[in-house]
Amino acid sequence: MGETTAPTAADHPPTPDGEIDKLAEARGWAVDPQYTSAAAYVRDICESLPVSAVDGASRPQWLAGRLDGDSRAVLEAGIPKLCPKWTKTLEEAVSGDYEVWFGSGGYEVKAHSKPDADAIAPGTYRTRGDLENCYWERLTKAGDIIDNNFASAAREITVSVQPSDGLFKSEGCGVWKPVG
Repeated sequence: MGETTAPTAADHPPTPDGEIDKLAEARGWAVDPQYTSAAAYVRDICESLPVSAVDGASRPQWLAGRLDGDSRAVLEAGIPKLCPKWTKTLEEAVSGDYEVWFGSGGYEVKAHSKPDADAIAPGTYRTRGDLENCYWERLTKAGDIIDNNFASAAREITVSVQPSDGLFKSEGCGVWKPVG
């Protein structure tokens, strides 16, 4: 089998994809090797964004998790060209100014100014949908239960996480979103 080589600037067609690949090559931006090009990476992100909020993260929150290394530059160059409807989402992800959602799991309660995947800020959160077998609990820093509930069936649940809480945990409750 022969070796494949990366396309050169002369190989890039005058299309949005070609422009992104040409820019990435000129700037030396690298993307995950599973992608054939920078444009292929951007297209995958564009296709993933509509369903990215399914597992408990807001779209900007999900996208922010993909801004490491050269990915940020590639996405900042590519999203406005290949999927401009997601430009605002990209801007929110880059700025860090977005709503943080929470799925099943445990989160340390702490006030913070930047979104954090392992922490939840004090506040009121709500989950909605066909909730079955939803369990949530607020705990002290020592792990003692302050408040909890098991809902075998519900359409909406609201919980207020207090600054004095140590942890918030939930299982089977869908996505918790800030209220207000």
